[in-house]
Amino acid sequence: MDDLGPFCCQNSDCPGPVPRGHGNLTVASRYGAGKARRMLRCSTCKTRFSERKGTPLFGARLTPTTATAVLAHVAEGVGTRKTARLTGGHPDTVARYIQLAGGRAAGLHDELVVFFPEDQRGPVRRDVGARRQKAEDLRPG
Repeated sequence: MDDLGPFCCQNSDCPGPVPRGHGNLTVASRYGAGKARRMLRCSTCKTRFSERKGTPLFGARLTPTTATAVLAHVAEGVGTRKTARLTGGHPDTVARYIQLAGGRAAGLHDELVVFFPEDQRGPVRRDVGARRQKAEDLRPG
């Protein structure tokens, strides 16, 4: 059985629910080298899309391990040219993956912020100025 929990319909016009793992996706077919990649189908809007759509690996010619290594180096703060040397890629390829991953990260952040419950505790940081004033009042003078 295929685990489709992390996926949701990629069609923006889908009338169905957007949350991941809702159960409206099925594996329509497999494609690629060794039939390793899945083609998913939304039972609500009947749209077919790749499991890689919406990820930096969609349409990638690099192997998944190389693409992951590029993004891991960039996440650790390694520069573009140095990342290209370490992974055996071209600096333009690394720059393209940085732009792709940045756009995807912004979209994921927006999605998580919408679905994340609001913090009920209020501000976490306390007023430092009030404590400093209280400490000055306690000093012998």
